[in-house]
Amino acid sequence: MRRRLPLFATAFVALAALIPVPAANAATTAKPATTTTNAITWAPCEEEPSAECGKLTVPIDWARPSGPSIDLAVARRKATDPAARVGSLVINPGGPGGSGVEAVYGAPGSYTEELQQRFDIVGFDPRGVGRSHPVICSASVYNQMPPTVMRSQADFDAWNAFTKKLHPDCRARTGPLYDHVDSVSVARDMDALRAALGEEKLTYYGISYGTLIGQMYAELFPGRIRALALDSNMDHSLGVKGFFATEALAVEDGFDQFVGWCEQDTSCVLNGRDIRAIWKSLLDKARRGELVYPSTGQRMTELQVIYNAALGNEGPDWRTLSEVINWLNGGPAPEWVPPLPGRGPVEGDVAELPTRILCQDYNLKVNSYAEYADLMRTAGLLAPDTKYHPYPTDDLPICLNSGAPVNPPHSLRYTGQAPLLLGNSIHDPATPWIWAANATRQLGPKAVLLTYEGWGHRIYGKDKCQTDIIDQYLIGLKVPPQGTRCAVGTPEETLKKQTKRAWPSDSLPWAG
Repeated sequence: MRRRLPLFATAFVALAALIPVPAANAATTAKPATTTTNAITWAPCEEEPSAECGKLTVPIDWARPSGPSIDLAVARRKATDPAARVGSLVINPGGPGGSGVEAVYGAPGSYTEELQQRFDIVGFDPRGVGRSHPVICSASVYNQMPPTVMRSQADFDAWNAFTKKLHPDCRARTGPLYDHVDSVSVARDMDALRAALGEEKLTYYGISYGTLIGQMYAELFPGRIRALALDSNMDHSLGVKGFFATEALAVEDGFDQFVGWCEQDTSCVLNGRDIRAIWKSLLDKARRGELVYPSTGQRMTELQVIYNAALGNEGPDWRTLSEVINWLNGGPAPEWVPPLPGRGPVEGDVAELPTRILCQDYNLKVNSYAEYADLMRTAGLLAPDTKYHPYPTDDLPICLNSGAPVNPPHSLRYTGQAPLLLGNSIHDPATPWIWAANATRQLGPKAVLLTYEGWGHRIYGKDKCQTDIIDQYLIGLKVPPQGTRCAVGTPEETLKKQTKRAWPSDSLPWAG
């Protein structure tokens, strides 16, 4: 299952050496604004009465703490063993666009019994997301969105014109919050939540895009951290070239691992066949407009085909991925049929746009079609099977004409004394291992990297080794030695296997 791993690893090392790391931006190292101390009134959640819900009021602009405010939706599940309770554990499932409230609803199936005994598990929908004043646009404007893969100057011109309509419309619909949904603002919200929970210091577990919130918190509030566990990490130092290149390598590596499994395991429906040739034929058909998604009758784009390579490797769920590829190639329907991935028209009056958060945290803009074409050409060289990573490819055009990022990319700086724990799988198709390695290096000697020698996005719960290490860190502040690695297939399972078939593990908004 590691046919291309030496080339993959070598390419990552070369990229890490070539990608410039900007200096820290003043906006993220400025003196933090005074946090609110609003108490939260808890009541049973309407959607999930076994959990408690409430609201936390925060300023729209933390530079004006007495100015206009919004309410953030918060949820918690109280510690199941009050006598053993350590405190509150704040969680975030990623995205951008993932709901911390819904993550709390699903906490019994996502965290160990011991962690649930020891902590009140608390989640919140970040500003601009879900129940916390979401970023919205007029559906009539949103539905004019051109195809997100640009193949000509005319396509670039169409996106340039469209985003000049989109962003003013979304700003008018959303209000002033539209310009304040960056992860630095979310980190300040999280400190207000810490204070409202009555915690002197924060205990936090963030996944995927939730790690960026944790990284920003570490920069802003280094003395207010009890424990910070960051699972499947973002790298905030990357510019658009580095972001696209490392993501292309990651999705190609995931596809290579899938092919390797399928070639060796007879339970794969494509076992014994030329998987790469079948995959290429599907991409060719999609580009010609000849590939139809059987369950909906819709014509599939190349981008939508490639989405399967990313989403099918997040779990990973290789069996479903093999069944989907076989289905698209004329075979029987999968045991579980995933929804057609990618962006599409929305119904109703408004469309949510969590991509606005990404545009405020990263500089993903390109200045010309030539620059965009160069990004895609490089991605194609690095990812000969998958061509490019669908997530940033689907998001990048939306950041045109959106203004400069409020929280621009920069090298992280942590000055606190509390140890930080970062974890990542080697074969993560969404947040590549090199991102976690870079973030650990930037955060300094107090940051420890835990590597899972396996596959997929989110390492907690996949095997007992890393799950126990994260639990021990969050509960007892026990830190593993630097460079600790966990093998695949540790004997005991810590979490019960989930029976529901699904692709992504953190409800990414681009899953469609």
